[in-house]
Parts: sequence; structure tokens; C-alpha cells
Amino acid sequence: MKSPNFEDVLEAHQRITRHLQPTPLFSYPALNRLIGTQVFIKHENYQPVGAFKVRGGINLVSQLTPKERSRGLIAASTGNHGQSVAYAGQLFGVKVQIVVPEGANPGKVEAIRGMGAEVISHGAKFDDAVKHCEALAHKHGYRYVHSGDEPLLIAGVATHTLETLLAQPKIEVVIVPLGLGSGAAGTCIAAHGINPAIRVIAVQAKASPAGYESWKNRKLVTAPNRTFAEGVATGSAAALPQAILWEHLHDFVLVQDDEIRRAMAWMIQRAHTLAEGAGAAPLAAAYHLREELRGKRVALICSGGNTSLEHLREAIVSEPY
Repeated sequence: MKSPNFEDVLEAHQRITRHLQPTPLFSYPALNRLIGTQVFIKHENYQPVGAFKVRGGINLVSQLTPKERSRGLIAASTGNHGQSVAYAGQLFGVKVQIVVPEGANPGKVEAIRGMGAEVISHGAKFDDAVKHCEALAHKHGYRYVHSGDEPLLIAGVATHTLETLLAQPKIEVVIVPLGLGSGAAGTCIAAHGINPAIRVIAVQAKASPAGYESWKNRKLVTAPNRTFAEGVATGSAAALPQAILWEHLHDFVLVQDDEIRRAMAWMIQRAHTLAEGAGAAPLAAAYHLREELRGKRVALICSGGNTSLEHLREAIVSEPY
């Protein structure tokens, strides 16, 4: 499987801008004081599906062959990848099925249905949904859209970092959340295509560290998957993103679920924005690294805002005012 390059990101940007507006990049004084340096939030929570993955969905589906479109698409998701594929399927007239774990975020599930996709609930965890999805794809011949091992998805989602650096070329550090790793891999490609000196840091929940362990050990491993934060909740790693991360990622931070909840509350209180767990994880990592970030220009990829009321309630209760 060929890794996407910077030229692929530039081409993806041309395709995506026909359908999506650039998302805002804002700096907030209260966050700057919290971290002790200038911080910019890339607001992917402002996307039409509330998350960054829609970029990859549009880039991939727009380039499917007629035969692939006729087969229909199937994907496994905790929500945001499913919304991305559903949105792009509706945009280009392609039938979509999304397999979600039982108990998936109800708001995300309803959004997927609202975009015309069929939702199939299976298994307690994301990894159970993936296995069922792959079995259905094999049985019925659907075009399976993996949430990590898809070069067109990675090139597409990388455009959030391209936009960030076009708006603020002097950014020195980009912190990005990691589930299966498409967003972090894309950030590496886009950032280093512009300036190899930019430091890219991935962040994942300590309760679901498969991506971190795979990066650290330079081999794909499985690990317990216990985090509440759906966007970084996976018990396995994806081969293509990891290959890119092994070559280009500077650092990797694990944060506790309570740190993610606190960061969700900070995003509301200090940046007036709603971030889901994965979207707030870069802020949690920045606070964790605040001493070494001091004096640098830092971009945080707020990957999405599709939190549930339950998770929002827990985040607000966790942070005393």
C-alpha cells in the first residue's frame, strides 16, 4: 500500500475545497495563559459533520471508480468516520452501510442515519464492529473503507494541517489526537511537506494505548481499549498510518481520561467551543507538556465536537469552577 505524499495532499485540497470551506484557526488569550505560550485551535468541530474525517471521505469517494460506486460502501466506526463516509456517499450518490459498536454515541448514530446510510450495530467495542464489517464486505462484495489504511483518506484529512500552516506559517508544534492514526499521519505529511522542522506530537488515551505501543515498539500491537473518548478508542493499530508515524512522528503523549474530561471543560470555559474527548485531547497533551512548549507557537487539532450529553455532563462535573 503506497503512502500518500505532499503532492497528494495538495491535490486533495483542490478536490475538498469544492465542497468544504476552510475551518477557523483561532487563538484564545485564556488558553494562551493556561499553556504559557501562543496556542491556535484548528476548529474541525466546525465541519458539517462536526469532525475532521469528512475531508478524507470526500477525497476518497470522489475518486471511486464506477464499479466501486455500484458495489456500495461499508465502514466500521465509533461515529466520526461513519459520518464522513455517509456524508460523502450522499454527496456523490453512493449507497453506504456503517457498522457501529452497540452503545455508540447516539447523536453520531442518528447523524449517520440522517445522511442516508444504513446503520448496523454489532459488538461491545469498535474492534468487534470492525470484524463484523470486514465479514460483511467479504460476503457481499462491498467496497470496504478502512478508517486508517486508506491513502486517500490520509491525504484528505491532512488538509486540516495544510490549512493551519497556510494561515499561520510560523507554527512550530502541531499536536493531533490519534485513534487508528489517519489524522496524525496526515499531519506529519502536510507539516513536513511545508517545513520538516515542525514538531508533530500525537496524543492518545492512556486507557486505550494501542497506537502508542505500536509506535513505541515499531510493530503493530493490540492493547486494552477502555477510554470513554470514542475518537481515540481502539484496541489495535493500522499499518499504513503507523508506517508513516514511525518515520515522521516526533513524540507521542498518553493522557488520562480525567485529563481529557478536564480539557473538554477548558475548551468550553476558555475557548467557548464544544469539543468531544478526542478533540480536547490535544489540549490535555499541551497542558501536560506546557513547560517544554513555552515560547513556541503551537497548533492543536480539535478533531471534532460530537460529544454526547453524558460525556459533556461528566466533563463539566469533573472541573470545579
